[in-house]
This record gives sequence, C-alpha cells and structure tokens, in this order.
Amino acid sequence: MASLSRPSPAISVFWHEEMLKHDTGNGVFDTGMDPGFLDVLEKHPENSDRLRNMVSILKRGPISPHISWHSGTPPLISQLLSFHTPEYINELVQADRDGGKELCSGTFLNPGSWDAALLAAGTALSAMKHILDGHRKIAYALVRPPGHHAQPSQADGYCFLNNAGLAVQLALNSGCARVAVIDIDVHYGNGTAEGFYHSDKVLTISLHMNHGSWGPSHPQSGSVDEIGEGKGFGYNLNIPLPNGTGDQGYAYAMTQLVVPAIQKYEPQMVVLVVGQDSSAFDPNGRQCLTMEGYREIGQIVRKLSDKYSDGRLLIVQEGGYHVTYSAYCLHATLEGVLNLPNPLLSDPIAYYPEDELMTTKVIDAIKKFQNNTAPFLREG
Repeated sequence: MASLSRPSPAISVFWHEEMLKHDTGNGVFDTGMDPGFLDVLEKHPENSDRLRNMVSILKRGPISPHISWHSGTPPLISQLLSFHTPEYINELVQADRDGGKELCSGTFLNPGSWDAALLAAGTALSAMKHILDGHRKIAYALVRPPGHHAQPSQADGYCFLNNAGLAVQLALNSGCARVAVIDIDVHYGNGTAEGFYHSDKVLTISLHMNHGSWGPSHPQSGSVDEIGEGKGFGYNLNIPLPNGTGDQGYAYAMTQLVVPAIQKYEPQMVVLVVGQDSSAFDPNGRQCLTMEGYREIGQIVRKLSDKYSDGRLLIVQEGGYHVTYSAYCLHATLEGVLNLPNPLLSDPIAYYPEDELMTTKVIDAIKKFQNNTAPFLREG
C-alpha cells in the first residue's frame, strides 16, 4: 500500500553529466588569475560543484518522488543557427579546435567546454520538445554552462550558447504564437532580450539587480528604457531592482509588474529562467532572496502557466554560485512550482532582514513607466 501513496512525478528534469566536464579553472574569483602571493586560489564561481549539488538534492532530497529524469542530447547545427549567427558558431568551433580561449572577461572556453555547451543547448531543446510533444506540462533543463547572457553574435558572462533562447525559438517554430520569458537570475538576461528585441512574439521580462553594463561583451544596461524596438517595442520589460531586494520586494515586483504583463500578453508557453544568484548568500549577487522567496516565485509562475499556457512551463537553469544554498533555493523553487501545501525543506541559513521601502518606490516608478510606454500594457 505504501507504494500507492507515492506521488506521481510532476516535473521532468533533463540533465546530462557530461556537462560537468566544462572546467572553468581556479584563480581570483572568476579571473583565472594567479597573482603569485595567495596560497589558496578559489574555483571559478561557475564550477561543476554547484550542479552536482543541484542534481543530488533533486535525486536524494524530499522532492525526489515528484521528479522523473531524462537525458539531453546535442543539438543540430541548424538549431543553433535559429538563434546564433553562423560567424559566431564558427568562432566557437575554432576556439575549441585551437585548444580553448577566453572569449570575454571570466568566460573561458577550455577543452571539454564546447561539448558541454552543446549538451546544455541540446538539453534545453530536449526539455522544450518534451513539453511540445505533450509528454509532460512542466520540464526543467538543469544545464551548464549557463546561457542567458549569450547574444546572437557573442559570448558573455560565462555563457556561450543561449539555452533558453534556443528553446523559445523551438516553441515559436513549432507553432506557439506567443512565448513569455520570466528571468529571475540576479543579472540581466541581456542575451535572450537581444535575440528577441525586435519581436512581438516573445515577451521578455527580467528581474535583476541594477548593475548596468559591464563592458563590450555586455553593452546592454538592463534599464527600464531598453524596452524593445520595431515590432518588439514594449515587449522587453526590464525590472532593475535595488541592491538588497529580498523576498517581499521580489513578491511585490511579481504581483505588480510580472503578473499584469502576463495577463495582458496571454502567452501560449511560459519559460522561467532561474538563477539562485539572487539569494542572500550568493558571492556573485547583491540581492537577498531566501528559500521562502524562491518558493513564492515558483508558486506565482505556476499559477500564470496554468491560467494562460495550459500549464506548459519550461524552467531553464542559469546562475547560482553558493555551492550549497543554491541547491536549497532550487529545491524551494520547484516546491513552489509544484504548488505543494507545505515546504519540504526548512531553510538552513536564512533569515535575512529586508528594508522594503526603497524597493517599493522603485517598483512603483517602473510600473508607471511601463504602463505609459509599452503599448500592449495600455490596450483594453
């Protein structure tokens, strides 16, 4: 009888362990530099340990009965060209043949990296196809290297191929008229935004810390006035949040900005781009989300997908660099997506105090700007 009470898996997780072979090296944080006077150099923040813990918490943690596991496969070159330019793909292939290259600051294509990047892209595509083919409503692409900074023609921010962008393009090519992307990684999803900046078929929403541009590889600022161009005008909604925004601030941004935009747009597919680097303890971010905040975001996105996309929801992994807490926050996010009545895991290290006043003012100002600027938000 005990086996009859075991829940049926509700989330299909797509994963391939060969992605662990992307070796980003050691140095001073993400520079790869050895100054010669430090006894202990740290692993690059985007290292395989973070994904090992994400895999293990989903396989051995209390959420495991709700999950089924599937293997990703490499993509076709034609699929890569649906988002990226041929010149850029050739550049990556040549860098791999030459034994590796630092493509931009902190972004190292080393031996094994290109194969891992191909598997990450293919795994995201496999997860999307799984949904499109009707096998399951919810799928999670557990991938590295991450992808949302990769633009059609250049690498950026640890990213080579835009995993989420490729999956979105597959959905469009398969007949989805409108796809919504909700990106909660702590950094602006500039690559995904750039790929669909002139399209009204994709609504890109990015909640990120207000970090601005960080150089030639990341010329976008993530400001509210980067709102799309041509047919895409109004369909790129940036939500740059003040440093220190926590659970209450993110919940307010979701309810005041994200939910109304999705209600107006009525997508046929929802893609949640998730990074745990928005957590209070991440070395690569300055936000203050805890497990509770991630859980609530998961709940909100699940409700939106149930209402507007017939429950179809693809989740794509991005950042998250605290090796243990990122795994916990992932677990909490998926608990929220499953809409479970009670938390399965308690938070091992939060609580973190939050000052909501500044965040609320900023979100209210963003809401006023977007409602006055984005035509589709004014309709009806």
